[in-house]
Amino acid sequence: MLAKLVNEVTDAVAAAVKGVDNILDAVTDTVKDQVVGAMQDVGDVSGAAVETVASVASGAVKGVGQVSGSVVDTAAGIMSGSIKGVSQVGGDVVGAIKGAAQGIVQGTAETGGDIGGAAVGAVESAIKSAGDMGADTSEAAKAAVGGALDAASSVGGDAVETVRNALLSAAALPRDVIESAIKGSGHDKK
Repeated sequence: MLAKLVNEVTDAVAAAVKGVDNILDAVTDTVKDQVVGAMQDVGDVSGAAVETVASVASGAVKGVGQVSGSVVDTAAGIMSGSIKGVSQVGGDVVGAIKGAAQGIVQGTAETGGDIGGAAVGAVESAIKSAGDMGADTSEAAKAAVGGALDAASSVGGDAVETVRNALLSAAALPRDVIESAIKGSGHDKK
């Protein structure tokens, strides 16, 4: 079911962004609608949030890639749409943030993109979106860092180190929160 969802979202996002001036808004709206639909289809909203949102985010990355959009630039729209969609159906927002970050990094790796940049974009957007909603931004950052590192871990090779270094060197991210999140994720250097 998740592979089918990835393909459906890929097609929906690719169709939505073709020929539009504001790709970010198109991505945000399409991802939100896809998350709402997928979450309603799975029924148990809390239990399936991470995997479902990860699949939607991964499909969105692939859809953006099909029309030559920058994943790093659209990571914010993917994250924002994921959070808005899960909020709309009353799901677990922190789980959605983790899933979206996971899907963004996984989809970026599968399309040969900049996983470090995608991870930074996902975490920045998670913090901003959580702040806009009045949610705990440090919890959002921890969830996004954890999701990005989990995806990097499944990619293998030096992906975890690439993502960790990108997150730690991003000036826009609160270093103390990122360091704490990396330690808490189990992906810190031993």
